[in-house]
Amino acid sequence: MNPSSSQTGARLLVKNLEAQGVEHIFAIPGAKVDRVFDALLDSPIKTHVCRHEQNAAFIAQGFGRITGQAGVCLVTSGPGCSNLTTGLATATSEGDPVVAIGGSVSLADRLKQTHQTMDTVSLFRPVTKFSAEIDSAQAVSEVLANAFRTAESGRPGAAFVSVPKDIMEGAAPGKVLTPVGPPSPGGGDPTALAKAARILNGARSPVILLGLMASHPQNAAAVGEFLRAVRLPVMITYQAAGTVPRENLPLFCGRVGLFHNQPADRILDAADAVLLIGYDAVEYDPCLWNAGKSRPLIHLDVLPCDIDNAYQPTVEITGNIALSLRALSPLLQAKPGAEALTLLTEITRELSAIRARGVSLSGAPVHPLRLVHELQELVTDDMTVISDVGSHYIWMSRYFQSFGPRRFLASDGQQTLGVALPWAIAASLCRPREKVISMSGDGGFLFSAMELETAVRLKCNFVHLVWRDGSYNMVRIQQLAKYGRDAAVEFGTVDTVQFAQAFGAMGLAIRSAEDIGPVLKKALDTAGPVLIDVPVDYRENAALVAQMHPDVIH
Repeated sequence: MNPSSSQTGARLLVKNLEAQGVEHIFAIPGAKVDRVFDALLDSPIKTHVCRHEQNAAFIAQGFGRITGQAGVCLVTSGPGCSNLTTGLATATSEGDPVVAIGGSVSLADRLKQTHQTMDTVSLFRPVTKFSAEIDSAQAVSEVLANAFRTAESGRPGAAFVSVPKDIMEGAAPGKVLTPVGPPSPGGGDPTALAKAARILNGARSPVILLGLMASHPQNAAAVGEFLRAVRLPVMITYQAAGTVPRENLPLFCGRVGLFHNQPADRILDAADAVLLIGYDAVEYDPCLWNAGKSRPLIHLDVLPCDIDNAYQPTVEITGNIALSLRALSPLLQAKPGAEALTLLTEITRELSAIRARGVSLSGAPVHPLRLVHELQELVTDDMTVISDVGSHYIWMSRYFQSFGPRRFLASDGQQTLGVALPWAIAASLCRPREKVISMSGDGGFLFSAMELETAVRLKCNFVHLVWRDGSYNMVRIQQLAKYGRDAAVEFGTVDTVQFAQAFGAMGLAIRSAEDIGPVLKKALDTAGPVLIDVPVDYRENAALVAQMHPDVIH
């Protein structure tokens, strides 16, 4: 692309975004960054105006999680930038690529107490992989290229770019340096692969634990091939949901995470060797599942692990996950241990009984297992299901089955309230011909509910269920387990149906378990966003934290 002397910094920035293949930007405008919005008027990139900067970051994060390519958000200076913090922290801790662009005052005003001045580069360093300011016209393309490269490399995460007003408005005759992609590392070291194979082949009861990077779009197919070839018991973290192929169900132990009291934890506890693929400690604290154990751990990931008192791998295989798995697979002759197979039979029967119980739970308010059952009956493999954080997130993460990588999404690292509706917008844009079902508690719903207007405007095709009980219930059950009483968890009621109608969406209500199927079918047959109010019966939630010592309750 030929440089132009009349080209502004804003236009050069937009050209880099176009070359990078960016199709959507989630944004809130402002005076310090309006030159970029003006340049976007002449671009094929679709600019989607949001109602809060945090939600713009969440939508970009959802886009990054689903596609593996960085989602982009654009906001103005000062509080416009600081409102991104939670979204970028969530993206970085959960491995989702995002590039956030934030306006700032002119370079000459950076050290003055002037309107909306803020050291945003320093603000974002702790919660991003990359945080930099474009401090000259010559740096526009360089900073953008490095932001995308860093956000999408290794374990993906957020990058922040500060764009001063005068740099965006001034001449920038530089050239475009995008597209750039993440570097492509080779597979793991052959010596490490051979050592890992010896450990697994010699183990009495080896198991596989899949983490978030196992479900990354570039890795999921290779992980599926590996599991078909290596017939060992396999369990997954919440963020690796859907990575185990259907044909591996006889060896699938279930999901683990958050609390150490799941059926699959019994097999993990009994294992004498564990192969962890794409795992990060933020998904499931090692102190909960590996403290005091001396068995060998094999860490296979794109990055070395963080050493922990309870996590010191015997072997680290770092590099391209897909290539490492394809090299490791032919070296393995490991077989499931007899004890693991016995336990697997027991927990498969136990999980089946729990799910089957959901069929018989009737009446009002609705039991969570009945909701999970009804959703399972209606959801197909090509649908995306999204859970916000709350008690419903535990029920769904434990008992809702998914058979496609990144088809069941939840915030597992930061456990951030309010992600579900913005992620549903992202899923609707990424997968426009597919239906999306999202859900939140009535607490988390109002963290981002204003974005329903955005969803209506964009004609997003999703159904969002609000599990209503009038409290921050996930907090309540942990308080009760620790102290025997709860504090500061109750709030008032919002009429979900009228709320939906006020925004131009359809609002429906489930009043009893018998309503679930018909109401869900009506919602799925309706174009555009649909909100459904569901009163839930959380009286059995104490079982979610049962058999646990208070010291391990978060």
